[in-house]
Amino acid sequence: MKNTILKLTLVLAIAFTSSCRKDAKQKTDELHLSEQNGIELNDGKRWFANSETTEGIKNMVRIMNTFNEKEDIKAYATLTKSLKTEFSMVFEKCTMKGEAHNQLHDFLIPINDLFEPLGSSNLKKCQDSYDKLNRHLKVYPTYFK
Repeated sequence: MKNTILKLTLVLAIAFTSSCRKDAKQKTDELHLSEQNGIELNDGKRWFANSETTEGIKNMVRIMNTFNEKEDIKAYATLTKSLKTEFSMVFEKCTMKGEAHNQLHDFLIPINDLFEPLGSSNLKKCQDSYDKLNRHLKVYPTYFK
């Protein structure tokens, strides 16, 4: 019995440690992706974004989070259409000015670039684009409030 508990504890400890490392690596990868696109903090602080922009990004995250047809190529076309609609609204309702506006555009450009492969006829491309877009959208609160 002691041996079984010890083994179970060891397995759980390894799984937990591995999970933490994976989460830390993913967070680092997400920040690196954003930095590659030229996004910077405002002297170490987040940029102020208008509420409509933040709401639009939250809606896109919600759309991504509720997407569960990752093996259905046709579903990606529908997903892309929904995301593009929300993306267009972000641009229409943007009232930001100055450097915050420039930083927002640096954040948004990669999203637009991912729409084509997300809606492609190649399932692997769709899935890869979905993963990249999902990671990218999640760093929004790192740079904007």
